[in-house]
Amino acid sequence: MIDTLLQLSDLLLHIDRHLDVVIQQYGPWAYGLLFAIVFAETGLVVAPFLPGDSLLFIAGAYCATEHFNMWTLCIGLLIAAVMGNTVNYFIGRWIGKRVFSSKSRWIDQGALLKTHAFYEKHGGKTIVLARFLPIIRTFAPFIAGVSEMNFSRFQLFNITGAALWVFSLVVAGYFFGNIPIIRQNLNVIVLIGVGAAALPVILAAVYKIFRRK
Repeated sequence: MIDTLLQLSDLLLHIDRHLDVVIQQYGPWAYGLLFAIVFAETGLVVAPFLPGDSLLFIAGAYCATEHFNMWTLCIGLLIAAVMGNTVNYFIGRWIGKRVFSSKSRWIDQGALLKTHAFYEKHGGKTIVLARFLPIIRTFAPFIAGVSEMNFSRFQLFNITGAALWVFSLVVAGYFFGNIPIIRQNLNVIVLIGVGAAALPVILAAVYKIFRRK
C-alpha cells in the first residue's frame, strides 16, 4: 500500500518525466490527467509543487511524435489554466472579504489597501508574467482575489496569460522538445525569456522613481 502511494505521488510530482508511461497506460485519458494537473497547479494554493512549464513543454514534444493532438492538447490545457486561475481568484476573494472586514490587530489593513491599489494598477502585467514563474504562478491569482482586483479585468489578463503560456510552451516543445540541451535547461530558458520581457517594465518603474525624486 505504501509503495503504491509512493509510486503514485512520484508519478504526479514528476509526470513530465513519466509522460511516455502515462500515454502507454492511459491512452486518451492522459489528456484528462494533464488537464487535472494544470488545473490544480494554477487553481489550488496548496499545489504549487506540481509541474507546469516542463509538463507543457514535454507534452508538446509528444505532439511531434503524434502521441497527442496539438489542438486538442492546447485547447484542453488552456481551459484548465483559465479555470484554475479563476477558482484561485474566487478563493482569494472569499478569504479577502473576511480579511478586509476583520478588525484584528494582527492584520495590517494599510498593507492590504496598498496591495489592492497595486493590483488595480499593475495587476494585469502581474497576472500575465506570473504565468511563466513557478510558484508565483499559483499565488498571483489568489492575491488578486484577496486584493479584490476587478474581475472582468482579471479575466481579460487571465485568458491572455493562459493563452501565451500554453501555446508558447507547447509549440516550443513541438519544435525543440527532443533537443536534449533545451529539454534539460527549460526552466533557465523560460526565466531568461520572462526577464527579457519584464526588463522594460522594471526600467520604466525605476525611471519614474528617480524622476519623482
